[in-house]
Amino acid sequence: MTASSATLGVVMLCHTALERAAQVARFWLDASCPVVMHVDRAVSASAFQKLKDDLGAHPLLRFSARHRCDWGSWQIVAATQDASELLLTEFADVNHVLLTSGACLPLRPAAEMVAYLQKSPNTDFIESVSVEHATWIMGGLSEERFTLYYPFNWRRQRALFDWFVEFQRKWKIRRHIPRPLRPHMGSQWWCLSRATLSAILNDPKRPRFERYFRRNWIPDESYFQTLARLHATEVKSRSLTLVKFDRNGRPNLFYDDHLQLLRRSDCFMARKIWPDASRLYDFFLSDLPAKTPPLPAEPAKIDRYFELAEKQRLEGRAGLYMQSRMPKVDSSGSKTAGPYAVFSGFDHMFENFEHWLGQVLGTRVHGHLFAPEAVQFHGGAKVWHGAISNSAAIRDYNPRMFLTNLLWATRGERQCFAYGPEDSMDHEVNWFMATDLNAEINVIRGAWILPLWRRGVVDDAVIARIAELQKREEDWVAILQSRWTLANVRLWSVAEMLEDADSRLALIVKDYASAPALHAHGMPRLADMNGFDIFVAQLRDNGLPTPLLKDFQL
Repeated sequence: MTASSATLGVVMLCHTALERAAQVARFWLDASCPVVMHVDRAVSASAFQKLKDDLGAHPLLRFSARHRCDWGSWQIVAATQDASELLLTEFADVNHVLLTSGACLPLRPAAEMVAYLQKSPNTDFIESVSVEHATWIMGGLSEERFTLYYPFNWRRQRALFDWFVEFQRKWKIRRHIPRPLRPHMGSQWWCLSRATLSAILNDPKRPRFERYFRRNWIPDESYFQTLARLHATEVKSRSLTLVKFDRNGRPNLFYDDHLQLLRRSDCFMARKIWPDASRLYDFFLSDLPAKTPPLPAEPAKIDRYFELAEKQRLEGRAGLYMQSRMPKVDSSGSKTAGPYAVFSGFDHMFENFEHWLGQVLGTRVHGHLFAPEAVQFHGGAKVWHGAISNSAAIRDYNPRMFLTNLLWATRGERQCFAYGPEDSMDHEVNWFMATDLNAEINVIRGAWILPLWRRGVVDDAVIARIAELQKREEDWVAILQSRWTLANVRLWSVAEMLEDADSRLALIVKDYASAPALHAHGMPRLADMNGFDIFVAQLRDNGLPTPLLKDFQL
């Protein structure tokens, strides 16, 4: 394409990262597309001169008069007007003008975009939505953007801005919208035909329209969008530039790891690119897009990607707790990263229970993760995935975070561990597990007494220890039986487990153990219980509290 045959001209509004803006300008100039660059007056004279020196003299390059472009100010519109007028005056063959920023990046070869526009010489590509239907507007101001006065800067004078808006609402101050304008809004980044852009710039009512829009809020999102509806022959209400905004109205940044995602866009441009995303600049500003097999356009997939990202920003990922964003206590699905099983008393009633459970489930089973002396990781490990130490002191500093970090670091592998009154029980952890949909809690009530029986001693110290553990278990069971419990809870007494141990165990593992594994390993053997009834009688005679005796109908 030669300079005389160029049909696409580019206006670039540059504020920062001028070296990247220069790269993009070269991309358009190499494709014989005229470029007019506006550099924010906030940029130092030396930086501006360096940009001009880097680009050098080029017959298709121009620099427009500089304005200081504060966010949402009229000066952004004025800068666009000046640059557009210069482009239309200097390059008579240009049929479409593309407005971009210095942080925009072409996603396709320039020739492809030029060919696309040549098929629609009278079409304007500008997101232009009637303010009555623009439900995506951020900040709570829609129609009022056009009917109130905005003399104060929203960012630098926020208190005055808010006060004056409320003042106008209270006293019912309203501005008149000049006829025949019908307010429209949309993305700042457009591609207008020469005919439409010339009609906007040469409109005899332009001074009147400018006086009106100067007092609007964020006029760069409404000036051209409204006037295009007045002068255009055919409007396609879409931008050729991909822009994604967060819930606060700020554009999301694209990074190097978004390369494949951007290749699936149906847009020709993307904004806003991180200045250090060298992989993106190296790929899209080279001939690689033309040489690489194209990927099918999937704009819906890109939308879902950012919707998910926004949801994760607000709600987090299930089970992920970090310094930068702690989930709400009642946030759904944010407690733990995956299912886990808790077993209380099983290691006391069955021989080698942990080994058997690991064999039939095909997983690694821990001991008592909340044992007072140390964390009993599988195999006696001192450090587990995620650099989690077996130190009881570190664990007890924040027991709930210890559990959630363990489950996050091992997501994909179902965690199983022992837990009971004999451990360093934490009230917060008890409630946390009880209200966690991922938790499966299996309890043999009173089984914690078996290790005390096997010591063969009944004295005041043992009675006191039993009373302490009984109280802990009662408090825990009360939580597990509360109406707020969401975990899958199974409770048995020692006597109930002895009645039909095999069916109880089969119920626990039926959803996770394979039939061949159960057939190969069978059921674990019950530990020897001979003499336990005598021990229970001794405890009763020594004043054991009645509630505990109900669990031992031997």
